[in-house]
Amino acid sequence: MYLERHVYSYIERMLRQFKIVLVTGSRQVGKSTMLKEKLLPGYDYAVLDDYAELDMAKNDPAIFIKNHKIPLIIDEVQRAPELFLQLKYIVDQSADKGKIVLTGSQSYKLLKNASDSLAGRVCIVDMASLSMREKYGIDFNSPFLPEQNYVDSRSSYLTKYDDLWKHIQRGSMPELFDESIEWESFYRSYVRTYLERDVAELINSKNLLKFNNFMKCLAARTGELVNSDAIARDVGVNVRTIQEWTSILESSGIIRLLHSYENSITNRTVKTPKVYFMDTGLVCYLVGWTSAQVAMNGAMNGALFENFVISEVIKSYYNSGHDAQNLYFYRDKEQKEIDLVIEKDGVLYPIEIKKSSRPALDMTKSFGVLSRIPGKTVGTGCIICQCEKKTFLSENIIALPVEYL
Repeated sequence: MYLERHVYSYIERMLRQFKIVLVTGSRQVGKSTMLKEKLLPGYDYAVLDDYAELDMAKNDPAIFIKNHKIPLIIDEVQRAPELFLQLKYIVDQSADKGKIVLTGSQSYKLLKNASDSLAGRVCIVDMASLSMREKYGIDFNSPFLPEQNYVDSRSSYLTKYDDLWKHIQRGSMPELFDESIEWESFYRSYVRTYLERDVAELINSKNLLKFNNFMKCLAARTGELVNSDAIARDVGVNVRTIQEWTSILESSGIIRLLHSYENSITNRTVKTPKVYFMDTGLVCYLVGWTSAQVAMNGAMNGALFENFVISEVIKSYYNSGHDAQNLYFYRDKEQKEIDLVIEKDGVLYPIEIKKSSRPALDMTKSFGVLSRIPGKTVGTGCIICQCEKKTFLSENIIALPVEYL
């Protein structure tokens, strides 16, 4: 069964504005399925997992294009960066928009090659795995923001998220929406394919086992500051290698690094980013939590819930075509911390994420530090938690159930 993907409404708009649209995201998030569902048979289709197609694309890009009709979808384009200059030549012959659609699992070189070769011609679209809105068929596609207009609009589309921890532990990959697919087998294959197909092209093959251990170490630290020194000791490589491997995971869409909010006046904030996985099911697989009950009651349940909320917020920005770079956390050297800060139009919205079903005003005691930042105003503060209903804790602070994401 095909699930409607919210990001497609953004892609549809970009097809009318750009000559080329590049849809990027980690493996198995549904890029190819969505595009084939929505664009075939109006578009020709080529996938570079096919070795004959790949060989032609790499060694004779002009003939590769000639063998396919325009408009054209090219899947897994990161495997043949040699195509980009030929694609530039093709689209420059016409003023038509939206005739070339590319997909790729993000890699070190993919976005740079696309940006350099196709500047002004390509729109790059980030796509993530299923959001809870998509799983529940909720026809609401605005980026999360804890202000009155958003809350009022979202209230009209509320659906109770039953078995929330089952969703968190099982993850958000589209294939796993089918209950008959075995969770452990899926992720075992997913990790192996990722290591052998994506990572092996970037690092020495003898380090693949260490890279796998690195992924497990990072999963065990989800929601924490990235301590490259400690991870390097645990994995048995140097700090520079850990930094490079972190970049590989980020550029592959596996993780998201959330940076601390800074301004030009103060240098009291901690500079080290926090790490979150875009799919909580992968976190659970890597750390060995094989059931929702284990995930819900484990020592890391608070961090896992926080990871879930952060990933849902990021998806809401990706799916609506908005910039997700305005998401931060706050932590200073005085140990004042805010889980998430969203900046929009010079307004800072502080957000705490709590597994608890009983939000309290003292959970927001660090929000006041944002008022000291010059040139910014502070908007409505928010606690996202497992409470039953929307609750105002003060005039400017609201507690929202996760269903408001």
